[in-house]
Amino acid sequence: MILQRLLDASVMNRDCSLLTRFRLRSRCLHGLVRLVGAATLAIALPEMALALQVTVGPSSPKLGDTLTVVARYDDPSLTTPPQVMLGNQVFQSFPIGPNQYRALLPTTPLDRPGNLNIRVSGGNESQAVAVRLGDRAFQTQSIWVRGGGSDGTDQEFDRVDAFKQLVTPEKYWNGKFLRPNQGPVTSEFGIRRYYNGEFAKDYYHRGVDYAGGTGSPVVAAAAGRVALVGREAQGFKLHGNTVGLDHGQGVTTIYLHLSRINVKEGDLVQAGQVIGTVGATGSATGPHLHWGLYVHGQAVDPVPWRYTGFE
Repeated sequence: MILQRLLDASVMNRDCSLLTRFRLRSRCLHGLVRLVGAATLAIALPEMALALQVTVGPSSPKLGDTLTVVARYDDPSLTTPPQVMLGNQVFQSFPIGPNQYRALLPTTPLDRPGNLNIRVSGGNESQAVAVRLGDRAFQTQSIWVRGGGSDGTDQEFDRVDAFKQLVTPEKYWNGKFLRPNQGPVTSEFGIRRYYNGEFAKDYYHRGVDYAGGTGSPVVAAAAGRVALVGREAQGFKLHGNTVGLDHGQGVTTIYLHLSRINVKEGDLVQAGQVIGTVGATGSATGPHLHWGLYVHGQAVDPVPWRYTGFE
């Protein structure tokens, strides 16, 4: 019995010694793995640097502002324009410099203020950017209509809608947009309205009205291609005599209620060139110019385009 206890103690001491050595070796091995891992990580860090850099402006956008999304590739071999998504809508980006691309995103008075989730994908990489869209107070008007005005024709709506959706690759404009008429502003962008006491929830004034005198010149706010000419005599009962300019990359401007049109579709015009004169054609209570600026089919506030510009 004594001999057996001595043998058991000897085995236990040997096992304890083995266990201790195993633990020490494990700790050493674990430390070595951590050391090698850290070294490997340090070597790999340069390869893990993001190849796609994204910036969004302005820094504090509000309802009606145009957002600029600029994406830059660090790898010059990447030449495919990044894809920009806002919600479920995809926006095309265009080159603006070496390895740099830009997409313009519209916001409107009908949008809900709060976080906008923008995703940019390119070069097998994807970047998510959250932008907070601030609220903005717009003026309201109350209008009482008897019998109503012209509801427009299907032909003019189809042509105007197709024009607003143009996204062509060439950028025609350069610098800030010009004031299209020298008359005083009578209706600003974004005004909301009550019709016969009922709030029109889907309506906002999609441009700026200038009360220029009949026959006063209307000039192109920026260089572009004449992509739309519509005449009251040809069915433009609501818009009246109309000119639409395509400035490229999803940016268009429209000029309504003209008394005379000086251009034809396909013409290339320069900033400041006279394209027509103020009138009261279509659904208008008096002579004025309605000027609208659209980005990817949505009417945005033209004021930043005139005073800040989007190069």
